[in-house]
Amino acid sequence: MIECYKTGPDGITSRIDTPERNAWINVVEPTPEERAWLVDEIGILPEFVRSALDEEEISHVDYDEDVRQTLVIVDYPSAEDVEDMQDPTMLQYQTLPISVIFLPEQDLIVTISLQESHIVTDFARGRVRQLNTRLRTRFLLLMLLRISQSYLVALRRIDRLSIKTESRLYGSMRNEELLQMLSLEKSLVFFSTSLKSAEVTLNKISLGHPIALYEDDRDLMEDVIIEVHQAQEMCNIYSNILSGTMDAYASVISNNLNIVMKVLTVLTIVMSVPNMIFSFYGMNVELPFAGLPFVGSWVFPLVLTALVCATVAWVFKRKGLWG
Repeated sequence: MIECYKTGPDGITSRIDTPERNAWINVVEPTPEERAWLVDEIGILPEFVRSALDEEEISHVDYDEDVRQTLVIVDYPSAEDVEDMQDPTMLQYQTLPISVIFLPEQDLIVTISLQESHIVTDFARGRVRQLNTRLRTRFLLLMLLRISQSYLVALRRIDRLSIKTESRLYGSMRNEELLQMLSLEKSLVFFSTSLKSAEVTLNKISLGHPIALYEDDRDLMEDVIIEVHQAQEMCNIYSNILSGTMDAYASVISNNLNIVMKVLTVLTIVMSVPNMIFSFYGMNVELPFAGLPFVGSWVFPLVLTALVCATVAWVFKRKGLWG
């Protein structure tokens, strides 16, 4: 999908039919024909298009001096599809790249993303203040600010979900809660890696090369750096908390297993007593009280069995091996 937008003299960004100077071209999940159009008609370098469509591409800045094109790739958080999971409340994030390409010769700015995201949607629907397609550097900084804020939103959501999952974790022996905690921990690993790369990219942009950073954009650049640092701190804190929770849960599971095995062992010993007594009375030999009337001949073994079982249970209870 390819859409074109341009900010008019009234400051309102609206959609246009064909690319014009000082316009923004939004490309989402392009087809092979659309990729060829970007290279042949718009003039974007083929290697820039390939890098923008590489799902594993990390955040970085690339500049080509011959055609004076600049490529900026930054990862943003995206919730994975959980339809295949057994529990629909399970959540896991991944990071996908958004590419911003500056074309100064054509006075164009192009964004390329692998799938539709709320970040680009907010830009297209005019939900971002101070958006102006003529100001390419400010456009990039506003997008970086939106991406850093999306990390904070995702981290807060992970924190709330981890608290709910943790409250269910200690009272449950199911695997669903454990799998959810593992998914959240995996998401934080993706976030941490992407935020580190984003920090390097921001430091390079803040130097003003190859992207010209104007004085009016300095404050916005500082806001972006602060948001990224805050996201990094939150990611580290939540990651440590999740790791500690998983370790504690492993200890709880091990302790519960020991308790269950101890109770089963005691029950096995207690239940073996009746088997031993009745085995003796089932032999074809003369045993004590065997000559009693019919009722007494089987009441006595039952009474004896009950007394022995009660004694064994009392001994285990006193030693702290039961309950």
